[in-house]
Order: sequence, then structure tokens, then C-alpha cells
Amino acid sequence: MPEVSGMLKKLYDVGTVLIADMDRDGIDMQIISLVAPGIQVLEPDVAVKLARKYNEILYSLINEHPDRFACLASIPPQAPEAAAEELERCIKDLRFKGVIINSHTKGEYLDQKKYRVIFERAQRLNVPIYLHPRSPSPDMIKPYLGYPMLDSAVLGFGAETSLHAMRLICSGLFDEYPKLKIILGHLGEGIPGYLLRIDNRWNIAPFRKSLKKLPGQYFRENFVVTTSGMFSHPALIMTLSILGADSILFAVDYPMEEQEEAVAFMDTAPITEQERDKIYHVNAEEIFCLK
Repeated sequence: MPEVSGMLKKLYDVGTVLIADMDRDGIDMQIISLVAPGIQVLEPDVAVKLARKYNEILYSLINEHPDRFACLASIPPQAPEAAAEELERCIKDLRFKGVIINSHTKGEYLDQKKYRVIFERAQRLNVPIYLHPRSPSPDMIKPYLGYPMLDSAVLGFGAETSLHAMRLICSGLFDEYPKLKIILGHLGEGIPGYLLRIDNRWNIAPFRKSLKKLPGQYFRENFVVTTSGMFSHPALIMTLSILGADSILFAVDYPMEEQEEAVAFMDTAPITEQERDKIYHVNAEEIFCLK
């Protein structure tokens, strides 16, 4: 391995650097994954092979440190049937705890019918899907270009992922798979603050309603959000007041962010100890079946 330092070292030396950081910050276990854009930019046949390879690498890591790491599977949505099979293999054979999908795949969103096989498999296996951000799709990105990072963490990531989540809701996905759980980072990518308006407009707009419930009901029942990248006490309190503590998970955008800051943020949050415990570990133990 070439000599590396800084953020790259954290990525390369997960079994040493990350565990040292976890020990320093009082974190017993982390769920790790490959993130955006991952294998979703590749041709289907290449993506299928690399997904399996990446998952085997993660599997070797959790075998080395079974008490410290759990994993989310990487799958190739551009090959939906193969993606569902790889998801099942990872859950049943590799003991993974869920799956991560990096929003759109070559501009396509997961509300299309051809992707239903992935959601059917996730519900049947009782595992959550983490819908992770990436830059807006080719049809959306042009207005974001020209200003540094506007298409990414400054704004584009949240806009892209919130749109994707709402497309899933509006497609009727959760009427088909009512037990499905979707995870959104960054305190829900802005959606919690819009839920009242979303439901209000949905109710009064003069179009044929195809869903069994209001959009906000699906969000409250089928989504959970994480604290990653949103170390703001007012934002946390707002999200708590809208969703409740059962719907929030502690998370860190490591190594882009420091775990130490994330822990300090949660330790000093003006919330009850019961809420803190739920966010820190109780909810994750239930959603990811860690017990």
C-alpha cells in the first residue's frame, strides 16, 4: 500500500485509525459502507462484479473486528435482479445489516417499476435501505454548476436526495411494501420541516389522489433520519418535535467530519437522557437488528 496520510489514511486504515478514533470518542460499534457515487456510475456487468468484490472486502473487515463493525451492502441498481440477489447474499451469508444506494443511477430514480424487486427483497429480509446523497442527476445539475460545491454538500446533495425520497413516496411504493424502512442522512435532507406544507398542498390540490395515506404519514412511518452533517441543536430540536426520538439515529460523515465533534454535539444537546439513548444506540439496535 502506498504511503498515505490525512483523510486518505482514515479511508485506507479503517481497522486501525477508525477504531482508535472510536475508542477516543466512546463509540462501541459503527456501521460502515461504500458511499457515493460508488458502483452506480458503471456499466451493469462491471457493477455486478465490483459490488461482490467490495462486499467481500467489507466482510473481511467485520470478520477481523466483529464487535466493532457492521456493514451495509453495496448493490448495482442498474441490474435490478442481480442487485436483489447480492442484497440477499450479503444479509444471509455475510451477516450485513442493510443496504446503501447512492440516489439516482445514471439519472434514473428508484420509483421506476423495474427497481421494485430490490424493495421487495429488502422488506422480505427485514433490512433498511440507506438512500445516500450524490450530486443531482444530469437533468437537474445545470443550474448548480458554476459555483463551488453548490452541486454537492452545500445544496445539491440535499435537494437531490429529498426529491428522490418524495418520488418514492408519491409512487405508492410504501402501499406495496408497508414495512420497508428508508434511512436519510442530514436530519432528513430538509423534508421534516416541509411535511406540514407537503400534506396541506396534497390535501387541497385538485388532482386524483392515488395514495392510501398522506405523504407525511409515509415519511413518519417508513423513514428514519440521521444526525450526520447536521450538528445544529436548533435543527435537532425541530426534527425531534416533528418526528420524535424514535426516528433519529446518530451518525457521522466520517472521514469528512470528526467523530469527536459529532459526539460533543450529541452530549451537549438540550434533550432528555432517554432521547439521547434512543438516538445514540437504542434505535440503531432495533433497526439494524444489532442485538
